[in-house]
Amino acid sequence: MSAHVRVRRPASPPPGIAYAGQQRFPHPRQDHDADEKRAAASKGFGPGRTKHFPSGGLNLTQGEIKLLFLIVLVACGVRLFRLSKPNSVVFDEVHFGKFASKYIKTQYFVDVHPPLAKLLITLAGFIFGYNGHFDFKDIGKIYEHVPYVAMRMVPAMLGVATVPLAYLTLRALDCRATTALLASLFITFENGLVTQSRHILLDSPLIFFTALTVFLWVGFCNEDKHEPFTTNWWTWLALSGLSLGAVVSCKWVGLFTIATVGVSTLWQLWNLLGDLRITPSLFIRHFTARAICLIVIPIVFYMFMFQIHFLILENSGDGDGFMSSEFQHTLGGRGMADTFADVALGSQVSIRHVNTQGGYLHSHPHAYPGGSHQQQITLYPHRDMNNDWRIMNATLDGYPEFDYENESLHYIHPHMRIKLLHIATSKHLHSHDIRPPVSDVDFQNEVSGYGAPGFVGDANDDWIVELAEGDTRDIESFKRLRTLRTKFRLRHMLTGCYLFSHKVKLPEWGYEQQEVTCNKNAVKENSLWYIETSEHPQLPPDAPKVNYKLPGFFSKFFELQKVMWNTNAGLTDRHAFDSRPDSWPRLRRGINFWVKDHKQIYLMGNPMIWWSSTLAVGLYALVRGLLILRQKRGFRDFDNTKVVKYDALCGFLFIGWSLHYFPFFLMARQLFLHHYFPALYFAILLYCAVFDLVTSTLRPRVRLQVAGVLVILAIWNFQHFAPLVYGTEWTRPKCENARWLKSWDFSCVDFYNDYSEYASPSIIPTKDFGVGTSPALAVPGNGNEGPVAGGRGGPGALQVDPKVAQANVQQNGNSNHGKHQGQAAAPVDNANDQPPVNVDEDVNTTIDPGRPEPGRDVFAKVEDEVKSDTLAVRPPEKEGKDKEISSVNVPVTATIVGEGKGDGTEVSAVTEKKGGKEEKNDDQATVARGLNGGTGTGSGTTTQKKVETKPEDGDGAEAQPPAGDVKPQTEKQPEEGQQGQGLEIPMGPHDEAGEAREKAAEELFGDDSDE
Repeated sequence: MSAHVRVRRPASPPPGIAYAGQQRFPHPRQDHDADEKRAAASKGFGPGRTKHFPSGGLNLTQGEIKLLFLIVLVACGVRLFRLSKPNSVVFDEVHFGKFASKYIKTQYFVDVHPPLAKLLITLAGFIFGYNGHFDFKDIGKIYEHVPYVAMRMVPAMLGVATVPLAYLTLRALDCRATTALLASLFITFENGLVTQSRHILLDSPLIFFTALTVFLWVGFCNEDKHEPFTTNWWTWLALSGLSLGAVVSCKWVGLFTIATVGVSTLWQLWNLLGDLRITPSLFIRHFTARAICLIVIPIVFYMFMFQIHFLILENSGDGDGFMSSEFQHTLGGRGMADTFADVALGSQVSIRHVNTQGGYLHSHPHAYPGGSHQQQITLYPHRDMNNDWRIMNATLDGYPEFDYENESLHYIHPHMRIKLLHIATSKHLHSHDIRPPVSDVDFQNEVSGYGAPGFVGDANDDWIVELAEGDTRDIESFKRLRTLRTKFRLRHMLTGCYLFSHKVKLPEWGYEQQEVTCNKNAVKENSLWYIETSEHPQLPPDAPKVNYKLPGFFSKFFELQKVMWNTNAGLTDRHAFDSRPDSWPRLRRGINFWVKDHKQIYLMGNPMIWWSSTLAVGLYALVRGLLILRQKRGFRDFDNTKVVKYDALCGFLFIGWSLHYFPFFLMARQLFLHHYFPALYFAILLYCAVFDLVTSTLRPRVRLQVAGVLVILAIWNFQHFAPLVYGTEWTRPKCENARWLKSWDFSCVDFYNDYSEYASPSIIPTKDFGVGTSPALAVPGNGNEGPVAGGRGGPGALQVDPKVAQANVQQNGNSNHGKHQGQAAAPVDNANDQPPVNVDEDVNTTIDPGRPEPGRDVFAKVEDEVKSDTLAVRPPEKEGKDKEISSVNVPVTATIVGEGKGDGTEVSAVTEKKGGKEEKNDDQATVARGLNGGTGTGSGTTTQKKVETKPEDGDGAEAQPPAGDVKPQTEKQPEEGQQGQGLEIPMGPHDEAGEAREKAAEELFGDDSDE
């Protein structure tokens, strides 16, 4: 047919005769109603309504389903590749792996995060036979009898599932398939998301449930636009509520996801309220349905997770001390027999503090290193015989002869003057005008144990009882002191200060127990005490008894939430790799997860994806602001359906990003890069939505080509930094070239210079080096090149860069920053002059000052509590006394590796000439630890300790009053030569193991006493 011939349409049929071809007017007339068109346009949709509406507005073709399956396979390959490597503990697996062990052993613990993600990880370990006996103690510790691959599989598979959710979410938001494909591939090859999902961590479950919530909510919004209150409408809404409960049950960051859905819900209700076609009763139905599904269901789900948590953790554990006494007595092994309700003079009692998780007033036969050097008084969270005190009368004449066993009962009434006698050590609870060891302020006085058997004491031992609160169930508790029912204060008679405790820990010499002081300006809540147990020889067996009222689920639930909240807010300590929110969108720094065997895992994002998504967020905010200004000037941009559609789409994602990002600026707690990951998910979706808008006028093929270029750039960035994701071999030059920003602090010095060095052995083993038989270390420039054998589990030969090592020593002192590292033992001078072992001089691995360390576990200190009946550690010397002097030098040449629990325990023996006489100096405590297999804290940093031992003065002995006449209010300390004369000084338990270690040290290094 000629191009100039115009084809005419068929003639219209005569009236009354049906049209033989296609229907001339395919849509009913009512579909062209102006109001409906306007309403549909305001929502970004056309006015037509198809006969079949796909569930959630998700209409996928068969080709898309096949494509989605292929994307999932790629995501599996990326996240599951080398999942078993490394075969040692990585970053916060230290904490979350340990929590899985506690679940399996049903031992109670406390964590700042809700339990769902931890329960999923525990379930995987339990199914694959984990018995809970691995301690997950240190980063780099080799897994033994732990199905760690199965446990890592949980976050890995949830990370894989996040990829199709991104695709489906954008398709439900009416984006093109190319755009959805781009988003799913960005999620697949985002380095940070991949790294975080490959280990036993909680962020991958959190991001998965965040993505699931967004997808389900978008599906519900589509159903709501189509037709409300259908079966599909209720299904999508209820599933959205369950997903909200799941996301907040992983981490409290899920509250930001709840806020995102909440803002969207309020916007929907606001529009319904302004629609005059919606009757009040119909609006109430909409409001009630959303309230039930988006508020009640998430709360019930969240509480149900804690019910499972309580049911599993039924036995006493490390977290007991953080809970109230009532809570503790619901745990197995913490039950208490009924105790006498009455408290009288002569009663043997245990006293608990009210406000700081109920620790016991405690003392033990160890003195303060400073101040009065008298016996320590602390707050201790566990039951112990050193918590027992006897209430004595300080007002009656002839107090020492007061026979409480035969005299009539004298109950404790308000304003009674008493003494508290520590039964185990015969010391009185004592205070005086001396500053406490930690809270050294004028309004705080030291509280100590003072006295001896047969010593009457002085007025500084006297306390006034002040009743503060009673129990309405026991009227007598308001009139006199009653066990468990009366809260009271103890006022010091002479100084007027109150017995006080707060959340301040004593140093190691006080076993990190809680400080007890006498405070003149005491906060009432921190100066309240109560009697937990009471015994008296004159009380008959049928005397009234009391016990704790065990709390129910709701009481336990709300108490645990309070503990989690307060502890979370208190995480203000700095971490080596923490960061602030302003640096996250710019990807200024990451987190060092793991360094071992010249390999490293470092959490950082894909720069191309990260910076592009940040740019898209800023671009949307800029354009949206411009549209608002244009609207003020009378432009009708929002009458354009395309503008309305993409504004609603991008606006929802922008709100999600903002609510997951900006609240962190209000937090003073410790923050890390991974806290940005939920916001990053929204930023990536917003980036792809902007791509969908920008390319909306392009041909499909051109759009696909542009997306292909972006995907290729993302994959190139991913593979460029892949060695930091998988912990594979890398070279130092490549690492240095990959450091595009100076703030990226991954440790290039940990890598070899060439890949060939990974294939060749790092060390030529000669024999199993024991104590004192370690070879020398190669330190360039000191004329002593040679390798050193790593300790058990160490990486092998190391060559120390003197500049790096010196920086490390200056930064970290004694190099205890790498205690989680699992590096080789730190070398010291060769004590036995062993010849160096020859090794390839090209091996050149240095030690970088930055070491990986897990996030702080604020609840771990209870686990490290030392029972008061253990051997006392000699306290530090007083100022003015001769002390042990230690110095740290970098050039060192020997390592003594102790066998046992520690990896690379260091023991040094240094000899030096003084005046022509060879004098041997050793730190026998360190030697004993090495001989006994003590745990080392070596990070691979080169250190040397040189100790000069000085004669010790006996200032650590406790001052004892004479047995004869004693004047009140005196605390005279006898001279050194007189200490212990005429009095039996309480001593600590006999330390046979310590004597054996000292004897072994003397055999190894000789006795210093004759030199």
